[in-house]
Amino acid sequence: MTKKELFFIGYLPVPQKLWLLFIMTFLAFFAAFIFSAWAIGLSQNDPGDGRFRFDLGRQTVSGVLETLPYPMIHVTEGSSAIDAGETLMLSGAGKFGVEPHASNLSSTSISATGIILNRGTLRMLQISNPRRNLSVVENQQSISDPLDLGRWRLVGEICDGKCYAGAMRPGRGIAHKACAELCIEGGVPPVFVTTKPVQTHEYLLIGNADGGPISDTLLEKVGIYVSLEGRIEQRGSIAVFLADEGSLEVFP
Repeated sequence: MTKKELFFIGYLPVPQKLWLLFIMTFLAFFAAFIFSAWAIGLSQNDPGDGRFRFDLGRQTVSGVLETLPYPMIHVTEGSSAIDAGETLMLSGAGKFGVEPHASNLSSTSISATGIILNRGTLRMLQISNPRRNLSVVENQQSISDPLDLGRWRLVGEICDGKCYAGAMRPGRGIAHKACAELCIEGGVPPVFVTTKPVQTHEYLLIGNADGGPISDTLLEKVGIYVSLEGRIEQRGSIAVFLADEGSLEVFP
């Protein structure tokens, strides 16, 4: 006597044991899809907590403008959300910086009005209309000289500071490379995001070894892990990494 085998025939009722097999197979595939989605999500870059702080409203501060390697304001008179003594990188609206207008105001005391972008200790002020919202004030102030923190070799990623601070999330990685290049070319201050903090700084404003904006050589390496050597200066509350492009090493 041979064992009776289960066999599905379309025009007959499905055997009860086959129903159980179908249900178990469906549940297994469903669980596999959920696990795959979770694993793929886990492998993505952390988008972080960066965002526009529209909830704080427009902020107006006064301070001393510094334009190299990229525009920043050393705040002397703060606001409800920005303390005196804080240093903020400055960006324009969209994929543009404020340099064309700010260059005429270098080392002068100015008033600046804009919206804060904030990710951890990385802070930036977006100035929507630099000609209207960056202006000279009568009470001229001075800033202290930069503090030399020595030469360092760092491993990390060059990102555009605006998107990384919260204009886009996660604002880093190869998927964001094209956007970051356009932002930096437009004058948005770039930051070097380190794998390990440098005297508590995880984000450093990055420029060339001569103190100016980064070159095309470094711009081409935005969004990928690199190693760079250079001098680090403390300027107000911001660390500035003046990188030697000749020391550039790309990680495979």
